[in-house]
Amino acid sequence: MTGPREPTVVGVANFNAAEDAAALRAAMKGFGTDEQAIIDILTTRSNAQRQEISKAFTREYGRDLIEDLKSELGGHFEDVIVALMLPPEEYLCKELNKCMEGLGTDESVLIEILCTRTKKEIADIVQAYERLYDRPLAEHMCSETSGDFRRLLTLIVTRSPQGARDEEAGVDPARAAECAQQLYDAGEAKWGTDEEVFNKILAHESFAQLRLIFEEYKNIAGRTIEQAIKSEVDGELKDAYSAIVECVENAGAWFAARLRDAVLGVGTDDARLVRVLTSRAEIDLATIKREYERLYDKTLRSELEGETSGDYKRALVALLGPA
Repeated sequence: MTGPREPTVVGVANFNAAEDAAALRAAMKGFGTDEQAIIDILTTRSNAQRQEISKAFTREYGRDLIEDLKSELGGHFEDVIVALMLPPEEYLCKELNKCMEGLGTDESVLIEILCTRTKKEIADIVQAYERLYDRPLAEHMCSETSGDFRRLLTLIVTRSPQGARDEEAGVDPARAAECAQQLYDAGEAKWGTDEEVFNKILAHESFAQLRLIFEEYKNIAGRTIEQAIKSEVDGELKDAYSAIVECVENAGAWFAARLRDAVLGVGTDDARLVRVLTSRAEIDLATIKREYERLYDKTLRSELEGETSGDYKRALVALLGPA
């Protein structure tokens, strides 16, 4: 992922979990709720700090902070606050489960969560999923998806002995050239596409290694891997490949485009707004903000202010950090 990943939420210095717990209790006690106090505290603490606040709240008051917040808040504002209060991997598991439950599956959510995360992030999600739902994520996905798309996602979430997407392993130029040749041979050099080769390489190589592979690919093919994917593959498999490739090149721009889609057209995709802003705030939301303005000549803040309202708007805008 090009350039440093800049968060908007980094937590506060001189953090005191008991003080924050007391302030939240006061904000919810008695007549009416002080929503602004809740926003001010929870959108500026890191997730690790929020977990400490949650423990302190139970210790001091014998109550569950998330349950208390749910009983006081509502609508999309509640969605934002609950998303912030859950450990990141648990929140993403709930989103994955929700997109597969019931009639039909929202493949775009599977792609957004699983094709853009590092090996460590995926490992945490896989572990949490089985703990929360008492079934492996891979098994649930297999019953909800099919074909090469299913095979790609399964490769991403199942751990091979050498470890899929190993971010720590450094890069290997010789192997990058070899993989680039394999991709070329499996796609443009033949009639039809050998998705198995694409799946294996795109699911298992680290983002840093993939960046090298894509450079090599351009040398061999004379055009980018994106161009090849667009002409060789279609449907959700194409969307998944594109997500991986674009996140290797510029994750901030890929997520900016997701947010743009969420606010364009009739109605707002609030579920996506909440998911992207809360789950990326401590990773690269400042980068996404910058890319948004570069791509669309509008600030993300002004877009959110135009599309949302009330406490929900205030919470989302607070996550963006200072203007």
